[in-house]
Amino acid sequence: MNKHVQKGFTLIELMIVIAIVGILAAIALPAYQDYIVRSKMSEPTAALAEAKTTIAEYYASNPALADWPAAADADTFGLNTATRNSEILNNIDVSTAGGANSGAFIYALVKASTWGDNSGDLYSFGLSGTTNADGTMTWQCKPGTAATGAAGTVPTKYLPSNCRS
Repeated sequence: MNKHVQKGFTLIELMIVIAIVGILAAIALPAYQDYIVRSKMSEPTAALAEAKTTIAEYYASNPALADWPAAADADTFGLNTATRNSEILNNIDVSTAGGANSGAFIYALVKASTWGDNSGDLYSFGLSGTTNADGTMTWQCKPGTAATGAAGTVPTKYLPSNCRS
C-alpha cells in the first residue's frame, strides 16, 4: 500500500486565498484613499492655525480696539498670503462682521483636486473666532462658509475631526 503525501496546495485552496485577499483589498482601498485625503488636509489646517495666532496677536496688541474693522482682509491682520497656492491650498483669507465682540472668520480655500474632483472648483472650511471680555479669543472650527470664490464646503469626511460636528 502506497501512501500518497500531499505536497503543496490544491488549486481550489489557492483560489480561496486569492478571493479573500481581493475582498480585504476592496474594503481597505476606499478607507485608505480617504486617509490620504485627510492627511493632505493637514496643510490648510496648519495654515489656519498660523492665521489664528496672527489674528489673536493683532487682537492682543490692540487692547483699545472696541470694534473689528468692518472691511478687514488678510493684510489688515498681517496674514502671510504670499506663500499660498500649492497643490492643495489655494488661499487663506479672513472676514469680519465689524462691531464690538464680532470676532473674525478665517477660511481656507481648498482645491477640489485634493480628493480627485478635477472640476477646478474651490471648497472652504475655517475657524470662527470670537472675542472674550478678558481679552482672549475662542476659536471653533466650522465645516464651511460662503467664502468668496468657494463652490461649496469641504466634504465632511475629509475635514479634521474637530470640524466634523
